[in-house]
Amino acid sequence: MPDPATHRPFNLGSRPGSVTGVGGWALGRSEDTEFAVSRRCRHQLADLSRGHVDSEGCLVCPWHGARYDTTDGRMVTGPRGAFGYHGRIPGYTELVLVVGRVLRLAVGRIHREGDTLAVQRVSSPFDPRSWVGKA
Repeated sequence: MPDPATHRPFNLGSRPGSVTGVGGWALGRSEDTEFAVSRRCRHQLADLSRGHVDSEGCLVCPWHGARYDTTDGRMVTGPRGAFGYHGRIPGYTELVLVVGRVLRLAVGRIHREGDTLAVQRVSSPFDPRSWVGKA
């Protein structure tokens, strides 16, 4: 069942790399594919809807540059900094990366009806392989 909080008129735009927030979701476009992932970074809970999609199709956190695969919610590159510091922190970056690969972003499926869209959760951050609803 689609999330009723996100069931409203909305336009993602046609520009690849764009990201915006709707309810608890960061919605965006990577190449020709639309995506929906949970909105909070696993590192320091930054709002991922303020991030961008890089040239490899990953969602990049606006605070410290952690990168997420938008197809499965997995963190593919750990953060480069913490608490105002920007730069690699040996050991810490790797630890956050391990956590981000286990505790993935939730992934949703965007449903469209005209210019109205809704997001249906298809994976849980606690079990990225679980399907909560039918496609």
